[in-house]
Amino acid sequence: MCYIHMKQIYGKSDTGNLKEAVRGIASPKLLILFSNPDQFESHVAELEQMFPGVPSIGCIAMGYDKKVVEKGVTVTAFTQGVTAIANVMEQVSVMPAKYIGRLEEDIRTIHPGNENTVVIDLCAGNDACVLTTMHRVLQKNRVSLMGGTGDAGKISVNGRVYEDAVGYALVKNEGGKVKVYKENIYRPIENSRFVASKTDRSKYYIGELNGRPAKQVYMDELHIAEKDIGTQTFKNPFGKIVGDDVCIVSIKEVVGSGLACFRQVNDSDVLSLLELVDYKQIAQETIEKIKGDFPRISAVFSVNCLFRYLLFSENGILDDYLSTMTALGDHCGFMGYGEHYNNQFVNQSMTCVVFE
Repeated sequence: MCYIHMKQIYGKSDTGNLKEAVRGIASPKLLILFSNPDQFESHVAELEQMFPGVPSIGCIAMGYDKKVVEKGVTVTAFTQGVTAIANVMEQVSVMPAKYIGRLEEDIRTIHPGNENTVVIDLCAGNDACVLTTMHRVLQKNRVSLMGGTGDAGKISVNGRVYEDAVGYALVKNEGGKVKVYKENIYRPIENSRFVASKTDRSKYYIGELNGRPAKQVYMDELHIAEKDIGTQTFKNPFGKIVGDDVCIVSIKEVVGSGLACFRQVNDSDVLSLLELVDYKQIAQETIEKIKGDFPRISAVFSVNCLFRYLLFSENGILDDYLSTMTALGDHCGFMGYGEHYNNQFVNQSMTCVVFE
């Protein structure tokens, strides 16, 4: 049996001209759109007119290959070697489980094999709950997941814009395996162990750490002023220790004597302060690991955290990092407000899916 290798095509327009972005795309099986806040809704409608009936998902975000498109539009197309279905789960802030039947039905339709199917999701909020809900179904069917959060609480699916929803593409690689990866460029600082209390789960708020006001603890540990907390989190976010794994928790802002974060922290969660390690070395390790798992790579699709974008830009290493990733072959993706890796909602990370 002869398989056609999966093919990924990336198109862009820095000025937001969608026709220019899709110029090289013909007969796509799936389209992924990243647009700017002003043109998102018109781009969604226009893309549907250009490729009627082709499964598509999209959100407001910056797309990239070797360079980031900051204000225009990018389109990633999977053009051969895959079967894809795009769908939506609505009302994610109140009851993501209400629409889980859609995902179950799509999985039955696509009939995943062993390690050859992935969900790429774009979420408009309540990510942790959404991922837990989806994971119950995906795990049973040996389907992995990667994705992220878009801006402005909006996503698109199949030519329609939704709020309070998650859009997903279920993609089966007809010519080989798929696998998802997570990259973390931080490690726990020794002897920094804090138990969270007075948290507000709905506001992602931490009131106290080890019984003291969270804001003061963070300032004291790092010897910084309050005004520096918002940028210090690029270098020293919190880490939630889960078994052998570290889930990164970025600080969003100071609220009173506590801290609001970009992901949920619960009472009694154990947190550690993290520090930045050599990103080049970590990127190289990620690439080596992927190459070890995949002698032949068709494509890599990734999401990088917006905070990594800011950190890399600030240090003048963004283009360098993105061109490092092209060592794997066809690589593109987007900057997210939170990253998804199977059932984990993480911050300040990179997650990706690799197609054999």
